[in-house]
Amino acid sequence: MVKWSQPAKNDLRQIYDFIARDSRFYAQKVTLEIVKKSEKLNSFPEAGRIVPEMGDNNIRELLIYSYRIIYEISPSKVEVLALIHAKRNFLNELMSEHLQ
Repeated sequence: MVKWSQPAKNDLRQIYDFIARDSRFYAQKVTLEIVKKSEKLNSFPEAGRIVPEMGDNNIRELLIYSYRIIYEISPSKVEVLALIHAKRNFLNELMSEHLQ
């Protein structure tokens, strides 16, 4: 089962809000496609590549549009940790979320 962490849910909401400034239709379309892509991890948890900054086989990412879906594989679940714009610094984003 794919579980979304609270920081990842917040990231998804921020993406929706940002896109919705111009178009609610596209905001809904993009966020729905992100969620659908993450659901594929139920069947194929190792589908994403290893996050280069981490070098950990269990921390992986899927790319969709200009976003990185960062997730962690554990024996009992797949957890989405964060959604990061591809141009943003992943480690800074992840660390700031976990410190809050």
